[in-house]
Amino acid sequence: MADLASNLTEEQLLILKDAALDFALSHGLVVRPPLPSKDSHDTAALAGGVINAPVSLFPTAFPVNAFNDAVKIQPLFNQLVHDISQDDAFLKEIMESLSTVDDFVKRLYDLYLAVKKEGIAQPASLGVHRSDYIIHLNPGQDFSDAKIKQVELNTISVSFGSLSSLTGDLHRYLLATTGYFTDNLAISALPNSESISSIASGLASAHQLYGSKTAKVMMVVQPGERNAFDQRYIEYNLLKNHGVVLIRKTLAEVAEQGRLDPQTKALYIKTVVWAASDLGNFVGAGLIGITHGIFDSQPSGDQEISVAYYRSAYATTDYPTEKEWDGRLLAERSLAIKCPTIEYQLVGAKKVQQVLAAPGQLERFVKDPKTAAQLRASFTGLYPLDSSTEGLAAYEAALVNSDELVMKPQREGGGNNIYGKDIQIALKQLTAEQRNAYILMDIIRPPVTKNVLLRKGELRRANVVSELGVYGIYLHDGKKVVRNDNGGHLLRTKGVESNEGGVAAGFAVIDSVHLV
Repeated sequence: MADLASNLTEEQLLILKDAALDFALSHGLVVRPPLPSKDSHDTAALAGGVINAPVSLFPTAFPVNAFNDAVKIQPLFNQLVHDISQDDAFLKEIMESLSTVDDFVKRLYDLYLAVKKEGIAQPASLGVHRSDYIIHLNPGQDFSDAKIKQVELNTISVSFGSLSSLTGDLHRYLLATTGYFTDNLAISALPNSESISSIASGLASAHQLYGSKTAKVMMVVQPGERNAFDQRYIEYNLLKNHGVVLIRKTLAEVAEQGRLDPQTKALYIKTVVWAASDLGNFVGAGLIGITHGIFDSQPSGDQEISVAYYRSAYATTDYPTEKEWDGRLLAERSLAIKCPTIEYQLVGAKKVQQVLAAPGQLERFVKDPKTAAQLRASFTGLYPLDSSTEGLAAYEAALVNSDELVMKPQREGGGNNIYGKDIQIALKQLTAEQRNAYILMDIIRPPVTKNVLLRKGELRRANVVSELGVYGIYLHDGKKVVRNDNGGHLLRTKGVESNEGGVAAGFAVIDSVHLV
């Protein structure tokens, strides 16, 4: 793909650009633009319109063996998350330490303890996870022999399941209609990602396990969500293919509109009841079939919630007031199946990732040596910054040479990591206790390729690196595993000059893999 991106003419690029923009706008491969400033002339933002989601114009080369390795071990990581979540002593050891230096982790852990003390109403749990990898290539090593190295394991609000699948569709469309002006790319090398249907199917499985035909799935969202279309595709798939209605509420709305049944702890939310006349609109849009019968009896008043699916609640900014914390606590105390549970969210902390990399810690949960070796093969160097011997050694080493390290806090969402010489500055400003809120990770050096990035309708040729995400769907009923599946994949690509990799944060674009 590097030669293809480099050798096309400007005229050929414009042909691809126009086709890509039309495809994006026709298929919902879009985002809302940022809110405009008072003196802005951004007509799309001012009119409440949309822009194309940031995407690559070409799929990016990715070693097939590395891709298959990432897909193969995802169910192992799904199971690992659940097993760790059931070990109170392990979570206590890590979270009590973090709670002294990280107020957000403390609030989450306090919430976990409060729910445990009251008694867990719903033993079932649903995980929609995503494990992110960068391929590592040693000097002189062939590209096809590159190995995956895990960047992080995301356990809450994993995004771009829909837009990544659509980006793969876009690249296959461009190949089918233009051939990318080359004979060197086969459609078989561009794998489909079933992440839209997989995530919706996971929610449907949890809804079915809950056992109420009239209940609704609730997606907990951020106010003014720019990435709503990525979320809407899951909602529409859930309705069309499973006959399950999804409602959207913010944490504040959960607090304001929610209540628990005093006997069963079922969660009820005040909702607008659809009129019978609305049925034709949904059928006409192709969202539902009459055979589902979901409109046969729409009860008035509060709606019971079967699944609380979080597409927020992962950052401090999601809790601007105590009302948001009240909403989270209400949902966690309820009978609704949580995706994720508060335990799953805690397992996604960077400190847990670092501890698991230490000798013997992963094996505490993974008894089979072969399975443990498969997981460990994806680990990169991870180091504590606490007062342990290892932590002090990592601190001293980083003060001498920080160029090959990244310093990571317990945060999600992109834009939080510290790199290079900034690590030394940050370490000197932190007390020994405050350093415990961070970990150090070896920087992974991926191979550099070339691509053309399409953002806000504009093209930019760039030297790029990519990060693969593999989705996992995991459902446990409290006694046994109900399902443990792969859920599709995501590729994010960024210019080599950018340290961070978040699409929503403005650092990267959505891409798809070209297996080589």
